[in-house]
Amino acid sequence: MCNIMNTAPTPHDFDTIGGRLTSAREAQSLSVSQLARRLGVKTKTMSDWETDRSEPRANRLVMLAGLLGVSPAWILTGRGEGPTSGFSLDDLRLAQSELSQALEAHAQARERIERAITRLTTVCDQLGELNIEGMEAEEAPL
Repeated sequence: MCNIMNTAPTPHDFDTIGGRLTSAREAQSLSVSQLARRLGVKTKTMSDWETDRSEPRANRLVMLAGLLGVSPAWILTGRGEGPTSGFSLDDLRLAQSELSQALEAHAQARERIERAITRLTTVCDQLGELNIEGMEAEEAPL
């Protein structure tokens, strides 16, 4: 009996070379012109590759793969090492720490606001009492 490994297709399996180049470039947060400049080609050339008007030669394909952090096989076929989300475990920990700090700052700000509201309410109540007493004094016959 033949044991065939069943691998689920990725969205890039049905994509084109140009589509995979675009996905990998975007995963690196690069513009077309930035990647073209790093690769040493014209922006139009890079754009033509991404829109499947033309394909990079082997030497450029290898350079692209290196710059984009993917394997040349992935660019050609969608199989192999593709782009990562661009986030690492350290990025996740940093984001969690930033969120925790922001939540703490929010809680402290909320406490300050609540204290300020309490003080303002007290002052308004006192002013209201003064105003009522003042009005009563004005109304009293001399």
